[in-house]
Amino acid sequence: MNNAISSSRNTMHESASSGRSVSPESVALHVRDLTVAYYRKPVLWDVDLDVPPSVVAGIVGPNGAGKSTLIKAILDLVPHASGSVEIFGKPYRRQRRLVGYVPQRESVDWEYPITALELVAMGLYRKIGWFRPVSSPYRKQALSALTDVGMADFAHRQISRLSGGQQQRIFLARALVQDADVYFMDEPFAGVDASTEKAIIGILQRLRAAGKTVFVVHHDLETVREYFDYLIMLNMRIVAAGPVAEVFNSENLKRTYGGRLTLLDRAVDAMGRTPG
Repeated sequence: MNNAISSSRNTMHESASSGRSVSPESVALHVRDLTVAYYRKPVLWDVDLDVPPSVVAGIVGPNGAGKSTLIKAILDLVPHASGSVEIFGKPYRRQRRLVGYVPQRESVDWEYPITALELVAMGLYRKIGWFRPVSSPYRKQALSALTDVGMADFAHRQISRLSGGQQQRIFLARALVQDADVYFMDEPFAGVDASTEKAIIGILQRLRAAGKTVFVVHHDLETVREYFDYLIMLNMRIVAAGPVAEVFNSENLKRTYGGRLTLLDRAVDAMGRTPG
């Protein structure tokens, strides 16, 4: 893990999610008092988070809860009304090189005339430099990332000619080639087929095994226990955050989703069926 992790800082902060005092440098993500408003209407309100390294963390909540906004606010893609964000104890703007981002697939113009390999190589532009040609060593890195997601055979195919699941894999490859320490993925399972979903799960597990920290916006409550070891339950505010075994329960589900009983019943049933 990157040298940014340190335990030497004397200033301690109270963790809103665990109730314990933690040093911001000992956690992958440290968020304090984060508020985001659109046209003066709050979307996120006083968000506090301390998330440890080397976990795959799901972000769940009802539609309009601010899940995607939370990721974008952390990454400075939307303005904050207030609050601060640190990655391994330093402001995000000083740690950008440690972070990879997989946005929603629908946010991209897939008609843009580039190949899968060229799209993945965009993840290396911080190393290559903007408007410089992609040299052979970087093309090899991009091809290796495509291989990791099972898309090497499609390297020279125009992205507009790929299926939705294939496009999602390309997006993941672009993030993987950055070799980041922290990844943020906005609905990577949305609209993909079973084989792509299985491939994504394998990638998440490999990232965690390599000591990476991954945040995933997710909608399917029935797969929470299977996919994640850490969970952030959000409804404009943080309802609960912590290890899945501790926070994924019927009480927190009701606090997060309110009266959506059919959804909650299915989630509770899934909790009862899942071992562990």
